[in-house]
Amino acid sequence: MKVMMLTGMLCTGASVFGQSAPKDSLQYVALEEVQIVSTRATSKTPVAFTDVNKEQISKQNFGLDIPFLLTSTPSVLTTSDAGSGIGYTSIRVRGTDASRINITANGIPMNDAESHSIYWVNTPDIASSLEDMQIQRGAGTSTNGAGAFGASINMRMQGIPSKAYAEVAGSYGSFHTHKETVKIGSGLIDNYWAFDARISNIRSDGYRDRSGSDLKSYFLQGGFYGERTSVKLITFGGKEETYHAWDGISKEMLKTNRRYNPNGEIKDDNGAVTGFYDDQTDNYRQTHYQLLANHTFSPAWRLNVALHYTNGFGYYQEYKNGRTLVEYGLTPYTIDGSTYKKSNLVRQKLVGSDFGGGVFSLNYKDHRLDAVLGGGLNYYASDHYGKVIWIKNYIGNLEPCHEYYRNGGRKTDGNIYAKANYDLGGGVNLYADMQYRYINYKINGNNDKWDWTATPESLQKLAVNEDFSFFNPKAGLFWQINPHHSAYASFSTAQKEPSRNNYTDGLFTQFPKPEKLFDYELGYTYRNKHFTTGANLYYMDYTNQLVLNGRLNEIGEPMAENVRDSYRMGIELTAGAKLTPWLRWDVNATWSKNRIRNYVEYVSDYDESWGELWTQTARELGTTPIAFSPSFMAGSLIGFDHKGWQASFQSQYVSRQYLDNSGSKENAVDAYFVSHLHAGYTFHVPYTKGVTVGATLYNVFNRKYETNGYSQTAAVYKTDADGKPVGEAAIYSDPRYYPMAGTNVLFNVTLKF
Repeated sequence: MKVMMLTGMLCTGASVFGQSAPKDSLQYVALEEVQIVSTRATSKTPVAFTDVNKEQISKQNFGLDIPFLLTSTPSVLTTSDAGSGIGYTSIRVRGTDASRINITANGIPMNDAESHSIYWVNTPDIASSLEDMQIQRGAGTSTNGAGAFGASINMRMQGIPSKAYAEVAGSYGSFHTHKETVKIGSGLIDNYWAFDARISNIRSDGYRDRSGSDLKSYFLQGGFYGERTSVKLITFGGKEETYHAWDGISKEMLKTNRRYNPNGEIKDDNGAVTGFYDDQTDNYRQTHYQLLANHTFSPAWRLNVALHYTNGFGYYQEYKNGRTLVEYGLTPYTIDGSTYKKSNLVRQKLVGSDFGGGVFSLNYKDHRLDAVLGGGLNYYASDHYGKVIWIKNYIGNLEPCHEYYRNGGRKTDGNIYAKANYDLGGGVNLYADMQYRYINYKINGNNDKWDWTATPESLQKLAVNEDFSFFNPKAGLFWQINPHHSAYASFSTAQKEPSRNNYTDGLFTQFPKPEKLFDYELGYTYRNKHFTTGANLYYMDYTNQLVLNGRLNEIGEPMAENVRDSYRMGIELTAGAKLTPWLRWDVNATWSKNRIRNYVEYVSDYDESWGELWTQTARELGTTPIAFSPSFMAGSLIGFDHKGWQASFQSQYVSRQYLDNSGSKENAVDAYFVSHLHAGYTFHVPYTKGVTVGATLYNVFNRKYETNGYSQTAAVYKTDADGKPVGEAAIYSDPRYYPMAGTNVLFNVTLKF
């Protein structure tokens, strides 16, 4: 059920760019999809979801990452470190961050097993190889991999056309952004075999200073299609190099130099910036392999099985100013009688990982019952380590690529689920879904974080060995009242283990707790030939939710903390009208209330005269808004499509977002309203299947806005002659922001053969 969703119309840019040009003559193989799709919602599943099809994706896929292709879907907010939508980008749904959004490709987990996030920069231009995407909001249906704690995104790789084809696409625009993509396919060979491939190159200087990206990727698949059995082998991967843009800038800097990027600063002994380090880069390679098979036993029974393996390796390199040498396993040095305990240095942090396993689903379907038994078993192993490769003026024994920390992670993740959707008659369907999930997670070794609480002080010791067992039941009713009206209600339970960062970034003596969610959903849809509208109410009740607290760890990743009692509740509205055969208008809006009950904030205490950290003070703040959870979001999409011409005008409004959980307006991202305009035309050129040219104007009205940030709050005391605190502490905050680009343009051309 495309519950309250206007599937294709709510996608940015290209659903909007929908054209009524003649359909592509490519015929896709009329066989069962060789993909695990049992984790998807269907037309009668009582959950809130949006489908985004291949045509909608292709008409907006000019270079920006997948999060920005989903901006117009309900309750979705996107961010970009570089400010241009290319490089490190992220997505939030209903205020939940990327580490709580389950991502699968063909039913296979894509989230990193430790961080629980997907870094889209590691799979550049994967959008060019997708058949479609489904976004489920809330707990959704049972899926493989990391727990869906606010949303899930299920991607299906493209099918193989039965006829040979070729496609060349290119884009060029502001910030020297360009993208080149070449796709070819063999068509069906000897009635059984088919192959296709893609290579892509994306480069951009980024909006912010020195925030450029150099991204390369490939996709290759081959399939065998028998009468009852089909097998497909897929491999895809990417290689990225991006300059760091992980740090935000102050409010004052937003006014004077919005494009400033503090990463890579080289400072002298007085703290003055004297230049920037050229090789302040993130480098990563990731390769995926998927072997998919399905077999049809009868019209009612079908089995899908998939094996997968992902290998990743990379590092980032950075210049650090005034670092304490002992924290890097180095001794202080003496020059001209002066002993130096700190120095500027260059370090690398490296990670290698292997992730493999299998997933399956056994499907049964007759005229009343649609049932699935599925699950998966996966294993992940990683090695994290750091090196010092240069120290300013160092005198002492420094081995080449001096290693100063090393730790390893191991994770076993298994789940089994059973789903059933039963037609009770009278348009009523009963849905039930039960999942059991088991996780064992281990981390051992030294972390790169200095533990000042240890005796003697040393690098943080990691000794994690935890088991989690989760039972996640779900149930609901769907009612097709008549051909125009439908409604549903559902209740879902979701549970999720902490991520690696939750263990390494928290207090040294305290482990994070697993989270639990009770999700209540109620939806209604009306549709006819010319008009569609829908409403979805939700109440998400959390225990020990890990919410972002506005702080960043040392490498710019957001930090989270458990809060005992919190909730998210709201209403999502959509409407779409076909005003004429060639003009359509779609809108969506989300009103929500996101709160932590009895929130206790811990702020660092500092000596005003010395700036020295003492301890932390607890502040009981009562009920507060959850960070990064706007109370109102709205989107509008006007699409024009006539005789080969396509145009669209897309807008989004997002209300204030708090950078921490205190509810302080001083620590907040201001509300923003931004619009984008696209226009294109498809020519019918001899010896081609069409040539499309177009241009997209982003941020049409040149709004100065930010979508993300962070803040560090501190309690600063005055001290007496003996160094004792005097009076009450003054609370200071230091909010930082990630500015987005002003008006910019991207031209595109696509040739199909």
